[in-house]
Amino acid sequence: MLKTRTDILVYVFILFSLVPLSGCVVQSSEQGTVTTSQIFIENKGSDTIVNLALAWAEAYQEIRPDISVSVTGGGSGTGIAALINGTVDIANASRQIKEEEIANAEANGITPVEHVIARDAIAVVIHPDNPVNELSIDQVSAIYSGEITNWLEVGGEDRPIVCLSRETNSGTHVYFLEQVIRKGDPEDTTLFSPSVLLLPSSEGISMEVRQNPNTIGYDGLGYVTEGMKVIAVASDPAGPYVLPSIETVNNNQYPISRDLYMYTAGEPEGVIKTYLEWVLSEEAQQVVSRLGFVPVETGE
Repeated sequence: MLKTRTDILVYVFILFSLVPLSGCVVQSSEQGTVTTSQIFIENKGSDTIVNLALAWAEAYQEIRPDISVSVTGGGSGTGIAALINGTVDIANASRQIKEEEIANAEANGITPVEHVIARDAIAVVIHPDNPVNELSIDQVSAIYSGEITNWLEVGGEDRPIVCLSRETNSGTHVYFLEQVIRKGDPEDTTLFSPSVLLLPSSEGISMEVRQNPNTIGYDGLGYVTEGMKVIAVASDPAGPYVLPSIETVNNNQYPISRDLYMYTAGEPEGVIKTYLEWVLSEEAQQVVSRLGFVPVETGE
């Protein structure tokens, strides 16, 4: 029996500490206390995916007003760390989870499960006044590693090259390092040049590219805006040089493309499972196309 005010406070603290991330909300009204069926899904991670995840959350609440999907960015590493710590229901990532992250999760009693929810092309972008129209993977790698430092070396004007990148916690940064700078070679240890400017957001890269004719940047195709010129890229210097698009990603012609992921702690159940099934539906994948990403095949 609870005899004192202190006993009651301790009981209330214990009760609320047991409430899971996804749960009901109790609201008060003039008629008294009313229990609603509002359920929250915590979704965090990749800044590449954040706009897509926000659009999905908004659309899903129209379908299921009893479910609220809370979306925040911070980078793929941040989302996966939150999943490992048990503080989110779904982690967004623009790269695959690393082996050491899986080990850390399992040490915490969590088994990450991967869900491919869209595809993306990483566009290489420059200022519209730059006359360069195409670059090979070898040239992009040499530019970002510091071997090539002047646009004249790749058919442009005699200007210094200013390289822009996302920060190291970004999944796009990791993918670009592994698949472009290191050309997919796991034995390669090439790094970004120390002169590369690390920016905290896609918007930061877009703004800098639009303002500075010496810059080169990279970002998800969905973040390419007016005032940026997209470079055609080739795996082989002999070509073909291909521009990123939904079509060239799906037919594997564009060489810098990747899957986008959501990770859950174990196989999803209940409202999490239902939400992820909707994310892969034809309706949700239309949002993917509208935002400039590449939809996955419905039903996979």
